[in-house]
Amino acid sequence: MASNYRMLAKTLYGMEDLLAGELRQLGASNIKTGVRCVFFDGDAGFMYKANLCLRTALRILVPIADFRVMRPEQLYQRIQQTDWTKYLDPGMTFVVDTVLHSDHFSHSLFVSQKVKDAIVDQLRERTGNRPSVSVSNPDVRIHLHLQGNMAHLSLDSSGSSLHLRGYRTVTNKAPLNEVLAAGILLHSGWRGQSDFLDPMCGSGTLLIEAAMIACNIPANLHRASYGFQTWKDFDAALFQKIYQSALGKIRDFPYKIRGIDKAPSAIQKAEQNIKNANLSEFITLEHADFFKSEKSEAGPLHLVSNPPYGERLPIDAGSFYANIGDTLKQNYPNTRAWFLVGDPELLKKVGLRASKRIKLYNGGLEARLALFEIYAGSKKAKYQDNSK
Repeated sequence: MASNYRMLAKTLYGMEDLLAGELRQLGASNIKTGVRCVFFDGDAGFMYKANLCLRTALRILVPIADFRVMRPEQLYQRIQQTDWTKYLDPGMTFVVDTVLHSDHFSHSLFVSQKVKDAIVDQLRERTGNRPSVSVSNPDVRIHLHLQGNMAHLSLDSSGSSLHLRGYRTVTNKAPLNEVLAAGILLHSGWRGQSDFLDPMCGSGTLLIEAAMIACNIPANLHRASYGFQTWKDFDAALFQKIYQSALGKIRDFPYKIRGIDKAPSAIQKAEQNIKNANLSEFITLEHADFFKSEKSEAGPLHLVSNPPYGERLPIDAGSFYANIGDTLKQNYPNTRAWFLVGDPELLKKVGLRASKRIKLYNGGLEARLALFEIYAGSKKAKYQDNSK
């Protein structure tokens, strides 16, 4: 087995500590959180496992080189100092993705083109042939992050973003990013310890991610491919061993996961996505209006939902969020209710005090993940019962 090397997992804002916890649980070493990223050490096998199992990672990058750069010709020279024959044969395809935060360069496409030229020129000189660029389906995806005068050059082991799990084939308007959904659930403390409800389930993303967490199903089990599978040093036997080991850790789930939505089209889409994820036995769906519903579970209920904000879907936000509070108070005792709210001001309309608020981003929208705790009786009675 090859020795450990440094890697970088990219994530969403507010998910850094969750991702670090996932990496720790998987067995990574030397873990360090950054902004929207976590650094860690592991070998090739762990890189395969990280791509397969991590719920809150968007990409797993394998660094090649770090260097200072301030001019285009200097960038070209630095890129040529890497031996690209380790990673590319002339018959292979590649693409360069550039993330730019630098006063020295103003256009990411120009930077990507410069990097591409340096790689192609080196391989043509050394082999007599050149690799081709493929934007849609490259064999090797190269990532360059320019921050100020520092360049960080990496291989992208994931290929397409890891939020593309592979199970979601139909969506509604404003679908929830799968990594964001998993992060919301982990922030809420969901580990499969009770019954679960999403009362505005849309196309079923939160339901599916909740079931996968509860059953310890690898997050990216349904992906068709990963970037590392087309690398020159890909060890198919090792990946298969890791894949089978992860499958062996799937567990049963003794509670119920339920989704309701008042739109028949949403229920149909959720049903299809749940079927794609092979989770129909764990999730039940109901065409219903949350505001006319009651808690059907006898024990404690874990409720998580991403209601409309009024930004992308037309609603009377004030009365809508007031109805959420009224429904929880009147019909959902013994419930821990988490809602992702796009406008923090809307939390005031709920009419309940949020005991926790976590800042997240849903796309470009700043949001709050808020917890409303609804007790079986009054809070005073609950504390009296606990003191006996």
